[in-house]
Amino acid sequence: MTLPLDGVTVVALEQAVAAPFATRQFADLGARVIKVEKTDGGDFAREYDHVVHGTGAHFVWLNRGKESIAVDLKTEEGRAVVRRLVDAADVFVQNLAPGAAARLGLGAEELRRDHPELVVVDMSGFGAGGPLEQRKAYDMLIQAETGLISITGTPETPVKTGIPTADIASGVYCAQSVLAALLRRARTGEGAQIEVTMLESTVEWLGHAMYTQMHTGSQPPRMGLSHAAIAPYDAYPTHDGQVLIGVQNDRGWRTLVTEVLGAPELADDPRFATNVQRVRNRTECDTEVAVRTARWATAELDALLAAAGIPAAQIKDVAQVVEHPQLRARQRWRTIGTEHAPVQALLPPATFADVEAAMGDVPALGQHTHALLVESGLAPDAADDVIRRGVAVQAAASA
Repeated sequence: MTLPLDGVTVVALEQAVAAPFATRQFADLGARVIKVEKTDGGDFAREYDHVVHGTGAHFVWLNRGKESIAVDLKTEEGRAVVRRLVDAADVFVQNLAPGAAARLGLGAEELRRDHPELVVVDMSGFGAGGPLEQRKAYDMLIQAETGLISITGTPETPVKTGIPTADIASGVYCAQSVLAALLRRARTGEGAQIEVTMLESTVEWLGHAMYTQMHTGSQPPRMGLSHAAIAPYDAYPTHDGQVLIGVQNDRGWRTLVTEVLGAPELADDPRFATNVQRVRNRTECDTEVAVRTARWATAELDALLAAAGIPAAQIKDVAQVVEHPQLRARQRWRTIGTEHAPVQALLPPATFADVEAAMGDVPALGQHTHALLVESGLAPDAADDVIRRGVAVQAAASA
């Protein structure tokens, strides 16, 4: 069967996380993604670290299945090559500094004027206009600006999330909006000009915390592993570790205390009979649960909770996740190539019953430069000359 985006070409003038995360999803779905990189080192995510056989972990995660062309956009020749590639594409995505794409002749209005059917996405930290338009917009800074840090962590210590949440959020909305635009184009023939910001994407994810603030006037507290509106909902001790338990309704509370904890008298205790009362008496509720959970070993209690249908989990470290039995049982790992050695990569979360994701290799810097120069209209010897003069870079392994 055909992958959903087979036949769609995406040109991406991208770097870091947000845009590459979006375009990798297109590549997994079968689109041809042409990644435009700088000649002096390329996407700087390549050099965040060298932990994956010499390549940056972020880069391997975000860039499989793409073709890399490295051209000097400071030169007229380099800009012309990219413009010709965009002219033949279905989608153009960029997340350069505000205004940079327009200065290169790749602004959304100019591109759409010449190609009304093109889908153009401008990704940025804060969006066009407004007092923060030109501010730097790294993930941590956006987490701070959106209030995400203010509600994450313990009561004593605010923290950022352990993954680049703002980048991922904006990448998700970019991918979603492009798919919607392509669907509309299939009906009307009309492309789209789309703006996606990290700020607005992350504020959207604040959800209940934002509405709590607006309608109570109170800053939602940092709860650590607990939950402001539900109890019991936390990590509880065992005699060799801890188990997370989350009881979201009164029926679950009754099951927990009668069938697992052996304390049926707590089921109708007026302090705990309803979730509202349990939240109001959270300290006492957590104490009653903790005294009883400490009787078991972690694995034993986890099994008892699962058998009773109580939401629970052990806190796994990343090494355990890599070997997670559910991922192994569902055969979610595949092998992909990188510049230096094969690596394992997870299949995308959305599974099509009739076709598997493309899962292509991670490109070396400029791995496809010569072929794409020719595709852009240059004769092979002219492409060789462009590379020889340093206007473009071809990966040595593919030269």
